[in-house]
Amino acid sequence: MQQLATLFVFTFGAAFFASLPPGLLNLNAAKTGVEKGKANGVIFGLGVAVAVMLQTYLAVRIAKYISRNQHFIEVLLQIALVLFFVLAIYFFVKAKKQHREAFVVVEAKKRNSFSKGVFLALINLLAIPYYSGLNTVFHTQGLISYKIIDEIIFIIAAGSGTFLAMYLYVFYFNRMEHKTNAFSKNSNYILSGLMVLLFIITCFRLFN
Repeated sequence: MQQLATLFVFTFGAAFFASLPPGLLNLNAAKTGVEKGKANGVIFGLGVAVAVMLQTYLAVRIAKYISRNQHFIEVLLQIALVLFFVLAIYFFVKAKKQHREAFVVVEAKKRNSFSKGVFLALINLLAIPYYSGLNTVFHTQGLISYKIIDEIIFIIAAGSGTFLAMYLYVFYFNRMEHKTNAFSKNSNYILSGLMVLLFIITCFRLFN
């Protein structure tokens, strides 16, 4: 039990701190909470967490394969490179349009927020090598084995840590009522800039 508790805490912390810096997912969680209400922001975060758990499951399954096949990682990074480039343009164009439109808070279906959270998390392909690498490190340190219970704890902890980070972003930005309009207008520029940064980082990792 102590080993499982340690595994949960370490994985939870790794997922939480990986999701805490401003990024595509948490800024979208905050943006959804600002524009569509806190409940939709939380549902978005739940969608992200579910997608992360699916990615973590996949990461566990292919951890050994990834460690032996560098070409597989390169393919994932190439796909991520294209996605970040497209998303950078998308958010920039959307920001240009939004600056010409009046800001209106719209009540949206929670199902749509959940689906958006799942989609954006799934296209974040860097999560797979991240959790595969984390799984490999924990395995070499004897913190995790390939028993079913260990894998379940690892997956749940990854999803829980991610969800907490999303929730904090939703809660934090919903408290900033006097800055809601400014954040809504500028968030797409922030997201576009982030995509450019991720594009550069991915290029560096891919070609070095």
